Order: sequence, then structure tokens, then C-alpha cells
Amino acid sequence: MKLRTILITLAILLIVGFFACRKNTVQPDIYAYDQQQIQAYIAANGITGMQKDTTGKSKGQDTTGIWYKIITPGNPNDTLGYTDGVAYVYTQKSFDNKYVLSDTILDHFQGYVGHIAPTGLMLAMHNILKYNGGKMRVLIPSHIAYGVSGAGTGSSTVTNGRIAGNQCLDYTINTISNQSAYDQLVIANYMKANSLTGYTQTADGLWYKITTAPTGTNHISLNSIVTLNYTGSLFNGTVFDNTYATTTTTFADLSELTQGFQEGLLTLGKGGGSISLIIPSALGYGTVSTGATGGTIPANSCLRFEVTVTDVTN
Repeated sequence: MKLRTILITLAILLIVGFFACRKNTVQPDIYAYDQQQIQAYIAANGITGMQKDTTGKSKGQDTTGIWYKIITPGNPNDTLGYTDGVAYVYTQKSFDNKYVLSDTILDHFQGYVGHIAPTGLMLAMHNILKYNGGKMRVLIPSHIAYGVSGAGTGSSTVTNGRIAGNQCLDYTINTISNQSAYDQLVIANYMKANSLTGYTQTADGLWYKITTAPTGTNHISLNSIVTLNYTGSLFNGTVFDNTYATTTTTFADLSELTQGFQEGLLTLGKGGGSISLIIPSALGYGTVSTGATGGTIPANSCLRFEVTVTDVTN
């Protein structure tokens, strides 16, 4: 009787183990899991016009699992190879909406296609968008995003602090093939949104407005020693430099200043006056991302300066 009980118990354990193993084999792998998440996300957000990527393979599957929509085709004569440079602005969010980047004034990329992260976005740029000047929306599966570990710092429960593990990502990417034309469009939108009028545009794209007529007698030249107050800000309102908003600073060498700032001072003409400057990125810091008192100035940033010249020595 005791032996029979033992045998029955063993049989039950074997049956339970067998069905437990069968259950594991039908659980979705990460590729299938991501596809379930993407389909649910598309349905929940009413997204239309998405297509599944057919250009590559991933995790033993016939495609990467990326879904995309080309909003604006790029220039077929300007391809995006892995060793090609590219500039773009973007929005990004995780499917759980805990990580959201939507400020296209700050969210810039300037670099090589092969350096784009995560891997899924790099593949989408190279294999799907293909051409510079294009715009697309792309849903990146987690297994070619930041995987099980996620990304960022801090807790994933803090908005914008961290991308949680196994999160698919929603990007909108706008590549920029003509930075000068893009800058002027951004400037026009900024001026309209902020009701800025009375500005004059120079031949190289600087916008300026003399807000207080000069009262000094000395003309400003590149050889002048200029004392002034100023503040500098990005188009999203971030003030990146207000160190000299209320106290003056002196520049003995105007070549230390950005081209747009130099040109603005020369436009003012004399000391004792004020000028407002709206500077396209090429006349600012160009493709270089630089640090400032109030934070980082991203690459390809248009800038706004409010300047008051208090003294000029020739």
C-alpha cells in the first residue's frame, strides 16, 4: 500500500512537470511579446498607416519587428549610409508613457548613422527611411531598443528618468538635409508664436532689432573693447546664460564671440544702445554641442540674445 502511494505520487509529479514544460514552450518569446505590445499600442492609440519592416532579420525571425510610417520621403540622391553624417530632431516615448521626450529644441542628434542608438533606430534610419531630408514615425521593439535592462538613471517610476526593461519605443524622426533652410523655418515659427515684430534679416540669416537707439559716440568695430550686459536663451525659453544680465562684462577681443553675436554688435553701431538678436545655428555654435551657465546648448541650435552695450573703447 505504501509503495502504491509512492508510485501514485511520482506519477502525479511527472504529469504536473510534463504539463508545466508544455506551458513554457507556448509562452511567447521576446520577438512575439514585442509584436503583441506593438499591435496593442497601435490599436489603443488609433495609429493608422503603419507598415511592418521587411528589410532585415532579427532573433531568428524574417523581419526586425519594426513598424513604421514614412511621413515625408527623403532625397533619393542623399542616402543614409552607416558612415554618413546625419542631423535630426526627434520625439521619443516608451509604450508605458513613463519616459517622454517631446522638446525638439533640445532633442537633436548630430553624428554618424552608425552611431545612432538604440540599434533598432539605427536600422530604421538606414534600411527604412534611407534618405536624408525625410521624416518618419517608427515603433521599435524592445529587443532591439534597450532590452531587458532598460536605459537611463533612477527609477522607471519617475517620468523621464528611466526607460523600463522590455519597453518598446515610439519615435518621430525629422532628418535635416538643409540646416539653413530648417533654421529659418524654426525662426519664423518662433517669431510668430512669440509675436515678435520689427526685426530685420541680414543676408546671412541673422535677425536683429535695435530696441534702444545708441547714445554713445564711439563706433563698434572688431578691434573695439566692448562692455555690455546680455542674456542668451534657446527657443524653448531655457536661459542658458544670464550671468551678465545685471552685471557688465567686457570683451577685449570680439573674435571670442559667435559670428552672429559679432555681427549684431556691428549692426548696433555704437555703445549706449540695446539690440535683440535671433541667431541661426550656423552663426551660433553650429554642429557643436556646448556647455553653458544654464545648461547644454544642443548642436544646431538657434539662439536668442538680448544685449545692452554700455561702453565702447576704440
